Amino acid sequence: MSAPPRLSLTGVAVKLGARQVLRGAALDVAPGEIVGLLGRNGAGKSTLLRVACGLLVPDAGIVQLDGRPLVERSRRERARAVALVPQETHFPFPFSVVEVVLMGRTPHLGWLGFEGRRDFAAAQTAMAQLGIDALAARSVLSLSGGERQLAVVARALAQQPRLLLLDEPTAFLDLRHRLQVLGRVRELVAAGASALVVSHDLAVAARTCDRIALLADGGILAVGPASAVLTPALLRASFGIEADVLRAPDGYPIVVPRALA
Repeated sequence: MSAPPRLSLTGVAVKLGARQVLRGAALDVAPGEIVGLLGRNGAGKSTLLRVACGLLVPDAGIVQLDGRPLVERSRRERARAVALVPQETHFPFPFSVVEVVLMGRTPHLGWLGFEGRRDFAAAQTAMAQLGIDALAARSVLSLSGGERQLAVVARALAQQPRLLLLDEPTAFLDLRHRLQVLGRVRELVAAGASALVVSHDLAVAARTCDRIALLADGGILAVGPASAVLTPALLRASFGIEADVLRAPDGYPIVVPRALA
């Protein structure tokens, strides 16, 4: 018997104020899979991630984690299983980088709430993987936007989740650190976790994700391999643009938007 999807969204609808953001959205993410979630600004990508981690309860629909409804799981269970890297993270206090990364271990702490050797080791490994171990003692408020984002990603990696939700995780990063972050995500997924990644970088998404899901008009317009989803017709329907789709030497699609009239 095959394992259930790591994440399953069925008929998800969300209304924020007077705006219907999601309407009947359905998407599965399998264990050991990276799915890229693409769509124009305001399409509902961040809202879908908030629903997927339980921060937002949908008005309709079912969200399941490993075959069990998310609403049946305690906050601690969800926190152990799901890590979210939001678009922006604001810190009200000058926490050190290592303190920020150790926050990812909070769901795994015992009843006394003290970190142990395993927690410090997980934090140190996550920082080393992203090349920010030298920043461990620095205040997070003193960091550049890119360095702060790396600390937030390291926090999620230290959490050791089964499902990683990333909302534009590489938006503030240079090319080297983009590849570094996505490489660590791929390693986590290769070990059995899953990832749902929001991105506006179509070229990186095509090379990083096992499947691409296009979100438009509150629902999933198309889902499949990048070569099947990143087509002129679907890009027109989802982004409202005319684009040529070329092939790189390695076979991956390259989207070249045409100038707006």
